[in-house]
Amino acid sequence: MAAFGNPFTANVERKMTKQELIQAIRLNIAGELEAIYVYDAHIQATDDEFAKKVIADIRDEEKAHIGELMTLLRYLDPTEAEKFAEGEEEVREMMEELGIKESNPNTTVGSLKK
Repeated sequence: MAAFGNPFTANVERKMTKQELIQAIRLNIAGELEAIYVYDAHIQATDDEFAKKVIADIRDEEKAHIGELMTLLRYLDPTEAEKFAEGEEEVREMMEELGIKESNPNTTVGSLKK
């Protein structure tokens, strides 16, 4: 969660190395995932339809941020991108075995349907 007590907590006193930047991007992705989790919890915890709509919109923006950060991570670390692709292919093979079709096979993360 947010740590605003010290306004200098996130300051970096020097330029990061490429490996440090990669680690920072991974941490950013984790933060976006945590935000999505919290926003979903807030949506589930209220009956106010307007609040749900606003919070869902914010949550969905966080999902877009993950896409941006993952693209950046793939750019910064092509070897890691290969591992992501291997994992995607493994899941696609499992889907094929079970007769599950991707709704959009051109995306790296598509909605699934039987």
